[in-house]
Amino acid sequence: MQTIKQYIDDNKQRMLGELFELLRFPSVSADPKYAPEVLKTADYVAQKLRDAGADNVEVCQTAGYPIVYGEKLIDPAKPTVLVYGHYDVQPPDPLELWHTPPFEPTVRDGKIYARGACDDKGQFYMHVKAFELMMQTGGLPCNVKFMIEGEEEVGSNNLGIFVKANRERLKADVVLISDTSMISMEHPSLETGLRGLSYLEVEITGPNRDLHSGVYGGAVANPATILAKMIASLHDENNHITIPGFYDDVIELTQAERDALNSAPYNEDEYKKDLDIQELWGEKGYSTFERTGTRPTLEVNGIWGGYIGEGAKTVLPSKANAKISMRLVPNQTSEKITQLFTDHFLKIAPPYVKVKVTPHHGGEPVVTPTDSVAYRAAEKAIAEAFGKQPIPTRGGGSIPIVALFEAELGIKTVLMGFGLDSDALHSPNEKYDIFNYYKGIETIPLFHKYFAELSK
Repeated sequence: MQTIKQYIDDNKQRMLGELFELLRFPSVSADPKYAPEVLKTADYVAQKLRDAGADNVEVCQTAGYPIVYGEKLIDPAKPTVLVYGHYDVQPPDPLELWHTPPFEPTVRDGKIYARGACDDKGQFYMHVKAFELMMQTGGLPCNVKFMIEGEEEVGSNNLGIFVKANRERLKADVVLISDTSMISMEHPSLETGLRGLSYLEVEITGPNRDLHSGVYGGAVANPATILAKMIASLHDENNHITIPGFYDDVIELTQAERDALNSAPYNEDEYKKDLDIQELWGEKGYSTFERTGTRPTLEVNGIWGGYIGEGAKTVLPSKANAKISMRLVPNQTSEKITQLFTDHFLKIAPPYVKVKVTPHHGGEPVVTPTDSVAYRAAEKAIAEAFGKQPIPTRGGGSIPIVALFEAELGIKTVLMGFGLDSDALHSPNEKYDIFNYYKGIETIPLFHKYFAELSK
């Protein structure tokens, strides 16, 4: 441990400066105008893997953005860890809500503010620096493979093709991912599951053009109004989702499981204060931890229609649209839920509008075993680095490729994230604590150490 801390102390400014360089690339995969910068980011990641000591580093082309691969195979008899991360980021919009430019990392109160600071550049880059540390100090106890992709934020459409075509190349004993969060640095935790995802877009069409709201208002259905009513009907008075069959495959937690989940530290007043809200909202009969980790949800991610520019324009819009995501839990499947939503939304549409539902992407929910060698290695690593045992939790987000790795490579995943729920992922003013960044670099070599020892 002393060697690890000494190396970090000796190189901490360089390690932070490299992360800042990485954060300056606007690697937004959702917007084609950023394509050149996304490609530059892949090249930067590849070079940093080479600098850290990885062999066979390659920027692997796909039908979309490339996947960066690198490896260090020290002994075929030793276990192999496959590190996954992503170098693409969410769009920075709305730009006017950022206090500082999203692609110019700024430090305030010990926190790095930049798009991708936590999701996932700051977190995956910890693994690159931890690998460098192990290489430089002679402490690499496992074979290590890196697979860092550039399309996670748009559904990882080409990752499955790459994994299927490279099963032998990616052969490993465990996947290690840092793209999740802890309860806090005072209460370290390990996520033992993730929700799945069904993401789609709906379009409501009324008249064949925008109409004068005075001439036609009251005689022709307004698609924006109809869309709002249809969306509102998707939850009942208990905030229960009303789509028939939606809950059919949901596995209910036992009371013992619910009690264990709710034993984690939680201060509702602080939770509300951080979000600047007066009251919480959610499915009746469930706690915050249950609602955000073990229950399925349906959320509107964006809604628009008609005139939204400056000033007034009195129109009755021809179309209204919304983007909707549903988080799924075991044993729901994205394919079935997408179909159930589509059938229901078409059925509840009144005859004076036309409805179109377009699926975008999805992923399956996963639960990781807590009795595996890899999980126990992560537990020991965190316990040593933080001085206390990690609390097992369920993550509310989705990493669709976790189910993919299990299906195609036959291996489980350890979700060892160092972010915080308050890091404003996908929002303006995303941040990542500098302390967390260095703590991750300190903890990751301990995972490799204990994974090697426990695998014997």
